[in-house]
Amino acid sequence: MAAAPVRQRSGPGGPRSQLPPCYYEGYLEKRGPREKASRRLWTCLCGNSLYFFNNAKDTHYVEKLDLSGFVSLKDDCSRDRNLEAARLILCMKDGETKLTAPNLESRELWKGFLYSVIDLNVPSCLTLLPGQLQMLKEVVDKERSRRRTRTPTRAPPSPLSVPLVGEIPPCFRPVSRTEAEVLLERHPDCGNMLLRPGRDGCSLAVTTRQDLNGSVFRHYRVTQRDQGGYVIDVENPIPCGTLHEVIDALVEKTAGTLQPFLLEEPYEENITYVSANDENGEKILHTAPTSPLPKAPALPPKQDRWCSSPLSRSPASDRRILTSSVPASPTNPMRRLILSPSPLAQTLNEELKMKLEKRRASQE
Repeated sequence: MAAAPVRQRSGPGGPRSQLPPCYYEGYLEKRGPREKASRRLWTCLCGNSLYFFNNAKDTHYVEKLDLSGFVSLKDDCSRDRNLEAARLILCMKDGETKLTAPNLESRELWKGFLYSVIDLNVPSCLTLLPGQLQMLKEVVDKERSRRRTRTPTRAPPSPLSVPLVGEIPPCFRPVSRTEAEVLLERHPDCGNMLLRPGRDGCSLAVTTRQDLNGSVFRHYRVTQRDQGGYVIDVENPIPCGTLHEVIDALVEKTAGTLQPFLLEEPYEENITYVSANDENGEKILHTAPTSPLPKAPALPPKQDRWCSSPLSRSPASDRRILTSSVPASPTNPMRRLILSPSPLAQTLNEELKMKLEKRRASQE
């Protein structure tokens, strides 16, 4: 089945009815950056994203590719088993996705619709008929109008707009529903469950991602109770005292299948700075040296001005100080210090005198 323009269909209450308007759809063979084999999927260009379904009648998409990370789109001239098939490579910031259209005409149409939605301009480098160019012009006008009307209803960008109570779990991210899906899909090794603000700014939501022939996303509302705590709004509401208990409850209910999303933010390993060249004014990024700064030389210990160790003094040294020769000047401060012996030396002299007198008395 070849690609066909805009046959909008919506399932009764299914997710397809909640998708942006469909501009183009048809079967494509898709192989993502981490996929080893291609899959034939019904592909819908809805808004600024590609949605993939197992077949044209499904109401639940199995995979989504957000085009906000678009880098380039180029033809793949490699041979295919089907000689009429035409390949193209969609380069995104997180890798390359290879798509195969049924024929060259279908590939040109897909490129035209993709460029129109991404650049919001009708591409002039493609070989298209006047009627096809008119379709692309209508798509550009619709997408511009959709983005203008979508801007005021975006989810609150900050967690401060949500009256949180208690400690916030580390898996909380101030992102919208779409941004949460992108985070979980780009970092599958960091967990598959994320807590975020709700669209109304007064509640919270938990977004989960699981792999079932592609990404399957689910969103659960978490509201605060008047009497305190939170409740997970499902068919049988689950009351929780704190946000940590909300996450623990979902982990427990799924037997550990759901795990909190913990993304380790990268930090710089070196200190860098920008400086301008004195000659030509050109700014250059420099890396600061990693060797430790030289330490200042340690000052020698301060010595006592008069003696090296007061605790090692003995009576003999006191006597030497007392008998040292000092110029007999009434203004010399050392004269006053020596002429007035210390109490310790005076006591020792008295004890020696008493012992000498006792010894003399015993000899007589």
